[in-house]
Amino acid sequence: MHAFKDSLIELITQTSTNLPPDVRRAMADAVAAENPTSRAGTALAVIANNIDLACTNEGPICQDTGMPTFEIKTPVGANQIVMKRDIKQAIAETTRRGKLRPNSVDSITGENSGDNLGPGTPVMHFAQWENDDEIEIKLLLKGGGCENKNIQYSLPAELPHLGRAGRDLDGVRKCILHAVWQAQGQGCSAGALGVCIGGDRTSGYQHAKEQLFRLLDDTNADAKLAALEDYIMNAANTLGIGTMGFAGGVTLIGCKIGVLNRLPASFFVSVAYDCWAFRRLGVVLDAKTGTIKRWLYRDEKQTPQAMTAGAGFKLTGHEKHLEAPITEAQARELKVGDVVLISGEMYTGRDAVHSYLMKHDSPVDLNGSVLYHCGPVVLKNNGNYKIMAAGPTTSIREEPYQADIIKRYGIRAVMGKGGMGKKTLAGLQESGAVYLNAIGGAAQYYSRCIEEVLDVKLLEFGIPEAIWHLRVKDFPAIVTMDAHGNSLHADVEQASALMLAKLADPVF
Repeated sequence: MHAFKDSLIELITQTSTNLPPDVRRAMADAVAAENPTSRAGTALAVIANNIDLACTNEGPICQDTGMPTFEIKTPVGANQIVMKRDIKQAIAETTRRGKLRPNSVDSITGENSGDNLGPGTPVMHFAQWENDDEIEIKLLLKGGGCENKNIQYSLPAELPHLGRAGRDLDGVRKCILHAVWQAQGQGCSAGALGVCIGGDRTSGYQHAKEQLFRLLDDTNADAKLAALEDYIMNAANTLGIGTMGFAGGVTLIGCKIGVLNRLPASFFVSVAYDCWAFRRLGVVLDAKTGTIKRWLYRDEKQTPQAMTAGAGFKLTGHEKHLEAPITEAQARELKVGDVVLISGEMYTGRDAVHSYLMKHDSPVDLNGSVLYHCGPVVLKNNGNYKIMAAGPTTSIREEPYQADIIKRYGIRAVMGKGGMGKKTLAGLQESGAVYLNAIGGAAQYYSRCIEEVLDVKLLEFGIPEAIWHLRVKDFPAIVTMDAHGNSLHADVEQASALMLAKLADPVF
């Protein structure tokens, strides 16, 4: 199959950069449903613009290009050894081209392989089918932020705000609602759920993720599950979590439920949470040549319909312009709800950097700085670095470190997505700093606010985990935690918990 690897490169590239039509329709409906002047409406405008930019420029929709998961059907007798080799080569090549971020990290040493290859990476599931002429390959790119919001329940259980969940369909209903609530904005809502009822702990999670290969607008063949899917979509969108957890009317864009038999002693409900950047495509290949015969999930004869003609953040004239470095007085003047436009210099720093800064001196001067929770996609050309994608990562992972690092280094703003907890909120008050929420997944949108890479430190941690020293211009974000003890994230969580409690009474 001389064309097999090239076909895989095209599949990976298109999956990373071009959302399928069913997801585009769902996001267009979300944009239409939300108040455009609200925080959630503003976030959706940025997301819509980002989807268009990614498609037009073949750039990653989100900088976290996730764990590549392939579902492959082959004719009997096909050489899977050769196909595995070619898939790995295609993954390495698309990583080199900047279509995938190097995401494969040694779990013991923390070393990034640099090419997305290593034990367990990528994920490949092979199956045979009685079709001698064709190979079917489906690909899901699911990022770490939403992967961290996956959750598994063992019934019966007591669930916060919902009470007892029993071993029945109503207990399953409560589990799914709780899964939506616990994700808040950390998984880049509006999200989509794949759910498995039953199985064991391993098969349940796998089957839940397999549900994400269904179309968002399909109808479940099982009438009871179809009714449950419809109920979840309606109920979840009454919780008031909204896009990015900013409050709003659109929290879910899809819920797909499957079922497996279980052991008498076990009743698991497994939930795979996916973000709005729902990257899933597929191809059918000629089994002799490996050339693409047709695409799955989209019609190649139709040009993707543009999401928006706007420019993302709609400026009102009330934005606060910040030139970094920032003073303590400037940080203390900001309040929850303020939209800021940052210019000047900032630094990226996420998991490895935070751990490092707790034990060592900083290799850069962070006094007055903006610390951006971001693991960008970066290409090096003629000795110069270029940021190809640069959206925020989920900030809550840095909760154990953040307050201490703010105080020790004089940081005035930390920026990411999903908000942070009580320890960080107290640290913001003590030190005079703010938390800024950028729009999760908007990697192309934000990359255009970066004028230059000034330097890089700790590159030995890998591209996503290094400290990137950036010069930015009018980089937009929303203050969601301030130096006065206010947190939009805590407010939305509490308000949505009250709404969740109203859904405790049995329905099924």
